[in-house]
Amino acid sequence: MRSVRRGTAWSCVLGLGSSLLFSSLHAREPEPSPVWHDDATSRLEALALLQSLNAELLSHPSATLTLERWCGEHHLAPEAKIIAERVQGEDKPLPPEARNQLQIGADEAVRYRRVQLACGQHVLSEADNWYVPSRLTEAMNHQLDTTDTPFGKVVQPLHFRRQTLSAELLWSPLPQGWENAAALPGSTDATLAMPQHVLEHRAVLFDQSNRPFSLVVESYTSQVLAFTPAKTRP
Repeated sequence: MRSVRRGTAWSCVLGLGSSLLFSSLHAREPEPSPVWHDDATSRLEALALLQSLNAELLSHPSATLTLERWCGEHHLAPEAKIIAERVQGEDKPLPPEARNQLQIGADEAVRYRRVQLACGQHVLSEADNWYVPSRLTEAMNHQLDTTDTPFGKVVQPLHFRRQTLSAELLWSPLPQGWENAAALPGSTDATLAMPQHVLEHRAVLFDQSNRPFSLVVESYTSQVLAFTPAKTRP
């Protein structure tokens, strides 16, 4: 499956939404893959759903609210409420190209935050955020260091915009070029194997002076498909 890439900039407030909750913990263990039967119809349905979710995420400013709607529409939890869970003690190094994307030198300090967005028992997204503290206010840095307040809420006074660098399907239920093949993959007695992460978005946040101050990588999990496919429902 080819990557879907967009370079347009659009406004976004990360982690904002009236129903967003926030807590701090160690990362949850990966959940078992959703149980889908391995047949051509299920594979087509899974691919269509992933493409639909990708389009929704790209066309709406808040990933949190988009996931909340997705959770409600697909009955992933008794209550469609996203909880943002900050993961402590799992720092990741800055990606090699990030200093160019953030327009900073080799000695510029960069800090890191990681959160998981969950609906009920399902972690739907994991987000890695690298930010430049010198481009935030002292009060913002203090709040980020000492509280679990969502990053987007803390930096909202910057009136920032978001530029999407890439949106990529990490897994396709169908093989490359399936639309030109004579037949779709055959059915098996097994369940459809899914990886932990199925979709990835990368974006840079810019302040009003057009200075980049944050790089975010959002990895969406196969738990976005953790519901019974329509054709197998009673």
